[in-house]
Amino acid sequence: MTGFGVSLLSGGLDSTIVTSYATREVDCLNAITFEYGQTHVREIDCAKNIASVLKINHKVIDISFVQNLSWYSSLTNPNEFKTPTKRPEKEISENIPITYVPLRNTIFLSLGAAALESEVLNAIENKQIDASTISAKLFMAPNAIDYSGYPDCRPEFFASAINTINLGSKLSTEYNVNIEIVTPIIQKTKAEIIQLGMKLNSPIELTWSCYGAGNTPCNHCDSCILRARGFAELGIQDPTLGDTKNDIK
Repeated sequence: MTGFGVSLLSGGLDSTIVTSYATREVDCLNAITFEYGQTHVREIDCAKNIASVLKINHKVIDISFVQNLSWYSSLTNPNEFKTPTKRPEKEISENIPITYVPLRNTIFLSLGAAALESEVLNAIENKQIDASTISAKLFMAPNAIDYSGYPDCRPEFFASAINTINLGSKLSTEYNVNIEIVTPIIQKTKAEIIQLGMKLNSPIELTWSCYGAGNTPCNHCDSCILRARGFAELGIQDPTLGDTKNDIK
């Protein structure tokens, strides 16, 4: 069986660990990073460095037009909306914040699946690889445990979405090769995700999680708070912070 895969690599902690996981799961892996007008553009450079360390094919795709469509978010429209900071953890888990980018994962999933389908169709139709010996996997890093309550990070969203993707694909319809969405950390706590990353020797030290646009993490946005809590629960230092301590207040 020849495994083809696409991993959506943002440059953050979770997607880096999932991409590290993907390198062991398929034979032919491509990583994709989307530039969608996000405030935390620093993560794109991180993704480039991570892909280089992992020695995988990597493309940065400019979809900055999404910023004009999914504008109701502090991550795409920071002049209009302020990213919340220092939210209590109970509030983080209960309310969908303004950092939610409308239908971002739906957009990313569709584009990632299109890239994957192109790779596999080329393998079948031009390289003459037997379709019955091929698997097609799209690796994504949603999490429904330690997260900000985004509705498009839930298992039920992905279960529904993959049916739609396969119903609309030539790969599934003509060649009976279904695209799989692989979400290995969707039911893990942040501490468990970090443990997996350490087991995989994932380049965690190169990752960027902060929603801010600065050169150092703000330590106060939801993403920073959840990341800090994960390292704190394990009793280990976040390697991106050097000699400083995690601020989880």
